[in-house]
Amino acid sequence: MTTLTQVCDFLSRRRLAVVGVSRNPHDFTRTVFREFLKRGYDAVPVHPGVEAIEGHPCFARLSEVQPPVDAALLLTRPEVTDEVVRDCAAAGVTQVWMHRATGAGAVSSQAVAFCETHGIRVVAGECPLMFLPDGSWFHRLHRFLRRMTGRCPR
Repeated sequence: MTTLTQVCDFLSRRRLAVVGVSRNPHDFTRTVFREFLKRGYDAVPVHPGVEAIEGHPCFARLSEVQPPVDAALLLTRPEVTDEVVRDCAAAGVTQVWMHRATGAGAVSSQAVAFCETHGIRVVAGECPLMFLPDGSWFHRLHRFLRRMTGRCPR
């Protein structure tokens, strides 16, 4: 189970890769990416076949990111996450957040197990926007409801 300490530790990393940012400017993954940029993070987009996102150079794989990052936010499908965590290990990434808004999100039990056995700290699920200070009313409400139901990291 994810703890609030893990969430805070991940969010304290000011440079991170954002893997799976969509080409579609209206996609929620772009909203997440923009929010990290707006808050002063050095967010590096990673998506094969895309040259730039929001004016930032985009990398096909984590191993290509220069300078390297030690944290990665995964906005991928679970079957893609399984492959991406292997790239994370090869690139020296030490922290991974598998985003989840609804459904499985990016979470894969195989990917979580891989991270745990390879010394990668993992936040499996949760939406990081719920934990950023001064978030939107929707994300604050979502976090409040998760707290009330006992499903919010403590």
